[in-house]
Amino acid sequence: MASKGWQHPYVNIFKHVRVEDWKRSAKEGDVTTYTDKTLKCSVFRIRGPVPANSYILVPKNTNQSLGLNGRYFYLLFRPIPGKYFVVHLDVAAEEGQVVRITFSNMFKEFKSTATWLQFPFLCGAAKDSVYESTSKSARHGFVGPAPNSVRWTCLMLDLQHTLSIYVNRCYRHVKSIKLCANLAVKNMFTSDLLLDPGVSFSEAKLMGLASSLGTGPMPRDMSFPVPKGGSWHDLYDHIKFPSEGTKLPFDSIQKGNPSSCVPSQISPIRGEVFRCVTLSKPVQDRVSLVQQITTPKSLPRDRAPAVTNIPELGVVSSHQKDDWLCHNDNQQQQESACFSPHQLTSRSPRDTDDSEVHVFAHPEDAFSKYGEESEEEFVCSSPPHPLHLSSSKETKQQKLLPDPILNLNRIIGFGGGTFKYALWTKSGDAVVYPCHAIIVSMKISSNQQRFFIGHTDKVSALAFNGNTTLLASAQTGNHSVVRVWNYHKGNCLAIFRIHAHSLSSLSFSHSGSVLCGVGKDSHNKTMVVVWNTQNITKGGEVTILAKAHTDVDINTMKVAFFDETRMVSCGRDNIRLWRVRNGTLRSCPVNLGEYNSMDFTDVAFEEGNASNQHPDDQTLFASSRSGHIFEVDYSRVVIRNVRRLLPALQQHADRREKLTFNTGPGIAINSISVSSAFCATGSEDGFLRLWPLDFSAVFLEAEHEGPVSLVSVSSDSLQVLAATSTGILGFLDVSSHGYNTLMRSHTDTVLGFSVDGVRRHLTTASSDGTVRIWNMDSLQQLYDFVSEDSPCSVAFHPSEQIFSCGSSSGVIRVFDISSAKLLAEHKHHSGEVVGLAFSPDGEYMYSADSQGSLALYNSSEEDHNVIRVVCNVVARGTERAPDALTVRSDSRCLAFVGPSEYIVTIADARSLDELLHVDVSILDVESPRLDSALKVCFSLASTEHLLVATSANKILWVSTKTGRLLREMSKVHKQQISSLAVSEDSRFLLTAGHNAVKVWDYNMQLTVNSQLFIGHSQPICQVSFTPDQMGVVSVGDAIFLWDFLAHSGYSLTNSSLPLRVNHTSAPRSVHPDVAVSEVQLSIGMPRQKAPLPSSPPPHLEISTTNQADRGAFGSSSLCEDTPTITTVPGPASGSGPSSGPRSAASFLKVTELVNTPSLNSSHNDTIQSKGKKPIRPDCYRHFIPRFKPSTIDQAAVAPQPGEEGIKLKAVIGYNGNGRGNMVWSPDQGLFAYSCGCVVVVEHLHTGCQRHLQGHSEEISCLAISNDAQKMASAAGGSNGSRSLICIWDVQNGTCHKSISFHRGAVQSLGFSRDDRFFLSVGDFSEPELALWSTKTFQLLSSVSMSGPIHDAAFSRSAAGQLACVGSQGIYFCLLHTHGLDVDLQVQRVKAPAEVGDVELTALCYHTDSFLFTATNRGHVCVWDVNTQDCFMTWEADKGEIGVLLCRGNRLLTGSNTRWFRLWEVEAIQSLEPQEKVCHVEDRWTTVVLEKEVMLDGTVVSAAFDNTMDMGIVGTTAGTLWYINWSDNSSIRLVSGHKTKVNDVVFSSDENHFATCSEDGSVRVWSVPSNELVVQFQVLNQACGCVCWSPSPSEDSACVAAGYSDGTLRIFRLASSEMEMKLHPHHVAVTAIQYSASGHVILSGGKNGLVAVSSPVNGATIQVIRDHKGAQINTIQCVNEEVSSCKNFGLEGIEMWLTASADRRVSVWAADWLKDKCDLLDWLTFPAPAYLEDDSPPPSLAAFCPTDPDLVVYTGYGVEKELSFYSLTKKQIIKKIALPHWATCFGLSSKSQLIAVGSKERVLKLIKSSSGRFQDFLQHSDSLQTCHFSPTGSLFFTVAYNEILLWEVRGL
Repeated sequence: MASKGWQHPYVNIFKHVRVEDWKRSAKEGDVTTYTDKTLKCSVFRIRGPVPANSYILVPKNTNQSLGLNGRYFYLLFRPIPGKYFVVHLDVAAEEGQVVRITFSNMFKEFKSTATWLQFPFLCGAAKDSVYESTSKSARHGFVGPAPNSVRWTCLMLDLQHTLSIYVNRCYRHVKSIKLCANLAVKNMFTSDLLLDPGVSFSEAKLMGLASSLGTGPMPRDMSFPVPKGGSWHDLYDHIKFPSEGTKLPFDSIQKGNPSSCVPSQISPIRGEVFRCVTLSKPVQDRVSLVQQITTPKSLPRDRAPAVTNIPELGVVSSHQKDDWLCHNDNQQQQESACFSPHQLTSRSPRDTDDSEVHVFAHPEDAFSKYGEESEEEFVCSSPPHPLHLSSSKETKQQKLLPDPILNLNRIIGFGGGTFKYALWTKSGDAVVYPCHAIIVSMKISSNQQRFFIGHTDKVSALAFNGNTTLLASAQTGNHSVVRVWNYHKGNCLAIFRIHAHSLSSLSFSHSGSVLCGVGKDSHNKTMVVVWNTQNITKGGEVTILAKAHTDVDINTMKVAFFDETRMVSCGRDNIRLWRVRNGTLRSCPVNLGEYNSMDFTDVAFEEGNASNQHPDDQTLFASSRSGHIFEVDYSRVVIRNVRRLLPALQQHADRREKLTFNTGPGIAINSISVSSAFCATGSEDGFLRLWPLDFSAVFLEAEHEGPVSLVSVSSDSLQVLAATSTGILGFLDVSSHGYNTLMRSHTDTVLGFSVDGVRRHLTTASSDGTVRIWNMDSLQQLYDFVSEDSPCSVAFHPSEQIFSCGSSSGVIRVFDISSAKLLAEHKHHSGEVVGLAFSPDGEYMYSADSQGSLALYNSSEEDHNVIRVVCNVVARGTERAPDALTVRSDSRCLAFVGPSEYIVTIADARSLDELLHVDVSILDVESPRLDSALKVCFSLASTEHLLVATSANKILWVSTKTGRLLREMSKVHKQQISSLAVSEDSRFLLTAGHNAVKVWDYNMQLTVNSQLFIGHSQPICQVSFTPDQMGVVSVGDAIFLWDFLAHSGYSLTNSSLPLRVNHTSAPRSVHPDVAVSEVQLSIGMPRQKAPLPSSPPPHLEISTTNQADRGAFGSSSLCEDTPTITTVPGPASGSGPSSGPRSAASFLKVTELVNTPSLNSSHNDTIQSKGKKPIRPDCYRHFIPRFKPSTIDQAAVAPQPGEEGIKLKAVIGYNGNGRGNMVWSPDQGLFAYSCGCVVVVEHLHTGCQRHLQGHSEEISCLAISNDAQKMASAAGGSNGSRSLICIWDVQNGTCHKSISFHRGAVQSLGFSRDDRFFLSVGDFSEPELALWSTKTFQLLSSVSMSGPIHDAAFSRSAAGQLACVGSQGIYFCLLHTHGLDVDLQVQRVKAPAEVGDVELTALCYHTDSFLFTATNRGHVCVWDVNTQDCFMTWEADKGEIGVLLCRGNRLLTGSNTRWFRLWEVEAIQSLEPQEKVCHVEDRWTTVVLEKEVMLDGTVVSAAFDNTMDMGIVGTTAGTLWYINWSDNSSIRLVSGHKTKVNDVVFSSDENHFATCSEDGSVRVWSVPSNELVVQFQVLNQACGCVCWSPSPSEDSACVAAGYSDGTLRIFRLASSEMEMKLHPHHVAVTAIQYSASGHVILSGGKNGLVAVSSPVNGATIQVIRDHKGAQINTIQCVNEEVSSCKNFGLEGIEMWLTASADRRVSVWAADWLKDKCDLLDWLTFPAPAYLEDDSPPPSLAAFCPTDPDLVVYTGYGVEKELSFYSLTKKQIIKKIALPHWATCFGLSSKSQLIAVGSKERVLKLIKSSSGRFQDFLQHSDSLQTCHFSPTGSLFFTVAYNEILLWEVRGL
């Protein structure tokens, strides 16, 4: 569907289709135009005796669609008097169905089918005419032909509402419109705005109508003229359907009845309009019951207040229903009722009781005035029947009790605004830390929390004075506020603003007399402020001592503890000492010398010494992101010592090396804290390290899950506080080495929660991609689930220890917590899960998604089978998440919003059958917009109430039995309601709106019905009562746990809580005279702590089933808070941390959590556009990168130059998927091309290669400067980033500059003729031309084109000219330079009509005045650059031409027909541009085809010399051809595989290597020239594996290959012929190997069978079936010299092994001449179930070349690792951990090297003896093959069709 942006605010349909041209519209019969006297403009008149024979149809072609998605359709027309007319609208629904809406004055009644709605149109009459009198008496408009006085009419149809109500469809767009005789029409248009034709623009402005509110006046070109002083409604008719006022689904389209009451005028003051209600017979289609409100709202200020009443909320009797809805079923006319605002309605005698009389006070008089935090609330009711009203003279003030009713008890969360601040108290028994806008003080022994509440935004900094009696805090944002608190009392002593924003640092002096803060001023300069806080405890004011503005960057600033006038700061490139003297703040920098480019993170003094120590003896410590720790002499302001924290090069043998190691030259230190005994550092690698003050060695360290952002030593030096950027806060006990986690938290918004009332567990889902389970009493995290698809809703089973989780991808997973088992996984939802709930009895589970589907599950069974899935019943969208579903307490009813946003549906909870529909949009006739439902919630089942929160900020009480509106409450919150809950006894109502929580009296019978509670800094996502009704939980920025005091029987003694803002409101109605009978309910089990388990959950001993369940969700973690810490037995080797690698014993690990790495990718980094997705142009010339499911490992780092264990020697092949990715400069001898992400610069004579490596994705195109000194290459960005363009210095092969601009791929590059400018063009996703300066490569100008661009080029002779071609034609561009500024003037010209509807695919300049372009249909067009006219075309090919090249008078064309042609075009210069030559017979007199050659694929690149005699051409087959026209020769320069390469192997003498591919080819190459020797091609088959015969003789050397049809073919190299064909398999052959002696060939199939075949006669000797059922991945043989069969007691002269996909490896001993083959060993490696969408990693095995007694294995398993299995010891003797699953690996015969490839594109070279490794990232896709040569000196790697040859140097 097209984007709606261009259709706002409206679409003039006649103008859109240019109706007067009749090209996109059609007319039939008598259709004329005339000037209407009333409208004073030209209109169309359609006449004819039969309406169907005269019409206007839009669009003309019925196969096309208008695609107009405006909600409202407006028709400006006038029926012709005395005639009939018909209008047809074909409307498309979201479900793909087309519904025809027809209205006509021929129809007498409404009719409908599933695809056709027919409405009768009742014509109105002119005011005060006889026809109007007739219409009034009949109570409806004129049936039949229009009266003579019929007027011009503005008809508005609400298409969305019509489709939703009548056919239960979701409106999508208008497809076509047909206006049939007899009528006159001015125009028609669509819009999303509700426009009023009777309001002028000036009136609309006064009334506050605006498009942002969905309303507005009629556009001027659509309005009817009104004489000055006249009224629009006196001259014209305005008809709305559905009709405004009642909004009932009428069965006819007619003008509203004006006689019942005076039409209400729109007023900006709500509630001043009296309601006029008209009743009609509703359509009994989808709406079960439609209700009318018959009570006026509030009154104007100058009117006497009216008396209203409230219905009882008990059982609704049948006579009440009859009273409020009275109509005659036998008549079609409307009945109207008007109520006077002064009227008092008496109750019928049968209902009169001993009622009192109550006087309703005017709302204006009853409001209490409160501060800014108060919110007005209105309570309004509508009586279902007339009631007698009682009155009293005085009303006693009543409010909701107890007051306050909520008490904030606990908060789960840490950080929010910062993770850098957490403070110890002086006593060390409590920790103070920020949690978003609240400051929390937590006792470390009991986890008891105290709160400091008052900030309105996230807290960004904290500071204590020396004895921790004063606490200072700052909040972030543009208006930073600083608060100073009395810590022990908890009250705020002072609050003051500063003229700064982003306040990031605070520091108190030791005495508390001075406070220092750092922020940014209005000019974004660093601002330092020092305050005098000496008198703050005595009630004195805070004054500014000094203030400074500086350009110096400051990360941290601290006041010296020994002198409150001195400060120290650090930041980027500086450490500074500050001093306040005489009201000024001055600073001096520390001389950093060679370290002046450091980024300093933290500073600390050596505290704990006597404060009376002389300042000159103080030592200052500073940390940096490069890992340096500086000791600074404070007195001399110089560096005393510098130490550095380096990554570890060696780890424990039994543990994995952390990914953060080896990611840079040093480990970033984020925080430092110094005591008199030791120094603590927190670093980016997740370690908290404790050092002696001489930093000789680490004596204690603790590892965390994320980077440590803060360390703080307690005043007694016994405890060290640590915080991480992942939201974890804990402390290390130095003496006991115990670690305690104080708080864990989500790192992003908490989306939803659910409570297990039995065990008091809380589960939450967050935007950070995790689902966590918490203990509500201890606040500890019990479990952590990480998912690749973000969780968005959760639900606990009401009784069992089971919870379900819904994700953004639509997957529903059900977990058993007790066994850590995945019970069920359902994938039937296609959209985000917006609702998830269990029935209260636990029998059923329900889920709803954003695409409208609803599912029912049987939760009484373990696998939670799906019972029913219903589509298009829930309102679409995600705004109702996470609680879009609600289930009644008796488990019988389910409610949700749908099928549209205006309908609330109540369904049977056991079958999902619909019971009732309630349309909330018809319940308020005064609203200028339709009201939609947001949230639904059931109250107690016996009350039969459903509460609905609406977009108008109301809550509606609806009867679940009849659908009647029982009561409504408006202005519930200042913003829309985000969550709704009712207490179990239906006494209290809980609402959340924006950042506030409100508790209401459910019956609304009090004077003050609510209490408001604040504390959240972000909008609240969900709020609810706990199952035991003793608490309330609210989530958003953090998790708030509140005590609900109404059920607890006690009230708080401390009434001075800053959380609650008192709130008083006046209800808009009085108390009902009949009270609701209360039902006493059990409030659930009493609050008690859940029993603790006798033993902690298992850590590493996880069963296979458990692993499978973990894999389903990414990772599952079992948390405990008593991690083990191992102390260092001795000092590390070396004098300091930078002395070199430390011994294994020097590494400690604090295990806080048994945790596996998260598998979810950072999908939040890329923002998906919701607009129309760009369509790839239909031409091969446009570059489309090959789809790659692999991702780049961002943690991998290439080794330092000169230290590489392997060096890239040669690249085999050319990327035929690129476009223009080959360049050749014959004068300078430069020849370059791309393969994958590598640019290859090759010497044509010697074949030597240089490799330019800077890209990580497939290179799309290359360009070379005219002087051949610079070369440009372009490739896509990684992980959704912008494309990368590298500018290379050709001479030294270095990257001169890297630039990024285009979001999609880069389509074309080019240098100007004088090399001053450089251009780049984006692909179809963002067709933008960018112009760069080649001097600085700064962007000079950019232009967005109207369509995809395929090619661009500078003029070769005229300066400042360039052109580009694409889908929309040719663009002529001129450069205008104004000093340093460059303007780009662009003129687009369409392709000539002679070539038809084509795409221009390529271009090249002939001279400065002529230009050639090519099309995707084989035409070449010649353009005059000056006149921008095409004066000649000819057909140069039958297919698409993608390459054009012109030198002199010769033109080259290359196409997808594989033809490469040379044309003589000299005669073109003699043509006059006015002489247009476009006929076939004329072209031969102008252009001559000189020569042509057919190549092996589509031509994608070409480069020739200036005479066009010789050049190089690239094709999609991966070949670069040398073409010489003079001697008619063509030579392959570079050859490669077009499709995926499956295998590459060396011959035993290393003189050749062979490759095989999916295209069925086997190619043999020579070494070291890497030239293609011979190619064996098998058509229509894929070659999956290849091997060499062991014969050392070149004459007898053979190559055997296995194919997808199950055949083996043996090729002899000497004869270049196939020697034999074998067929031992019926399925694809996946592995092949000659035996060590060469007597047999072993081949494995996809079905697991291994065949032993004779290469002599082709017979199948033996079939081994042990691996049947699993694909064979590996077969390897070793000979007698290295095998040790006799050691195992078996006869045999060689050993061989095979590995299959089911993780089984078999090892065999064989003597093939004796027909002996015995099983030596059988290995099975366990693994959890693989639940990913792709195939699991392969199972690979190989003999260790240096010790065949060892078998090396890797594959999918419990851990990512290499396993070394000893055949003699029958056990695994060594493991090497891997960061990724291996997709291939190879073993070298020397140097103990192992190469491992992965899907993350990383080649990891590992020294098996030490575990040292290096990463190489030269491939643009996942590696599938890697092999060492027999001697181990060469090494091959393959990724798709990229073959890289490496020279092995060793580690």
